[in-house]
Amino acid sequence: MRHVQKPTASDMDRARVAVRQHLATTPLLPISRYEWLKLDSQQPSGAFKVRGAIAALSRLPRGTNVVTASAGNHGIGVAWAADTLGHRATIVVPENASPRKLAVLEEMGASVIRHGTTFDEAEAHAVMLAESGLTYVSAYNDPHVIAGQATVLDELADRIEGNFTIFVPVGGGGLAAGMAIRADMIKDRAIRVIGVETESSLAVSTAMRAGKTVEIEIAPSLADGLAGNLEGGAITAEILRERGVEMISVSEKQIEAAIRTLYLRHDLRAEGAAAVSFAAMKAYPVDGDMVAIISGRNIDEKLLKDIVGKR
Repeated sequence: MRHVQKPTASDMDRARVAVRQHLATTPLLPISRYEWLKLDSQQPSGAFKVRGAIAALSRLPRGTNVVTASAGNHGIGVAWAADTLGHRATIVVPENASPRKLAVLEEMGASVIRHGTTFDEAEAHAVMLAESGLTYVSAYNDPHVIAGQATVLDELADRIEGNFTIFVPVGGGGLAAGMAIRADMIKDRAIRVIGVETESSLAVSTAMRAGKTVEIEIAPSLADGLAGNLEGGAITAEILRERGVEMISVSEKQIEAAIRTLYLRHDLRAEGAAAVSFAAMKAYPVDGDMVAIISGRNIDEKLLKDIVGKR
C-alpha cells in the first residue's frame, strides 16, 4: 500500500499557478436563473483531468518518465501534460477502454499498454511498472493531482457571487476532494460540495461510511470513467468524510437522460461520467445557485448517437 500525504496549502497555491500558466479558464454557462454548467469538457484534453496532470507533472524535472492507469480521461490529461512539459508518458488502460479515448492517447504520442479487464487490474499493473523506476501519477490518490483539480472551484468563485452548491462527479474522488479542501479555504461565503456517483460504482461513499477503503462489486455503466475500486489507503474518501461532503448517486437511466438532454437542449457533448452531475442537479435541486461540473466530452460517437436517437 502506498502512503500518500494530503495536499497542503502550499500544494494548492502551486497548483493554481501551474494551471493558470498552461490552461485557459473554461466557460460557465447559465441555463436558468439558478442553474449553471461549468464546461470543463472544453479543456484541450476534453476533460477536467488535465488540471491535476499539469499540477503534478509541473513539479517534475523535464524528461521524467511517468506512468499512470486510466479509464481514459486521466491518461489523456497526463499525455497532454507530458507533451506540454517535456516528459514521456506510459498509460495503462483496461482492455475495454473507450476506443475514442484510446485513439486520442495514441495521437498524443503516449505509450499505451492494454492490461486487464477492469480499471483495478490496470491500476495494479501501473503501480508495478512504477517499481522499475517510472514515476507513478495516480488519477486521484495524489496530493498534487487533487490540488490541480481544486482549481475548478477557483474559477467558479471568481464568477459566482455569494453562496453556491456544486454537484461534482465522483469516481476516485480527486475532483470532489480538491474542491472540498478549497471550499474550506474560502472563508467569506458558504460553498457546498455534493459528490455524485453512479449507482454502478459506489467505492467512495462505501469507503466514507466504513472509514477505510473497501473492495466492492463494480457493474457496467455509461459513466465508465467513474467505475472502479479505490487504491488501498486512498486519501480522497477520508478528505470527503472529514469535511462532511454529502454523497448521492444516480441511475443508468438518469445518466442516459442527462446525456440526451445536454446534447439536444444545450448543444453539449457530455460523456456519462460528466452527465451524472447534471442528472443529480435536476433530480435533487437545492436552494440558491447550483453548478453542475460537466467534466468531459470524450464519449464514443456511436454510443452518443444511440442515446440521442432514443425517445
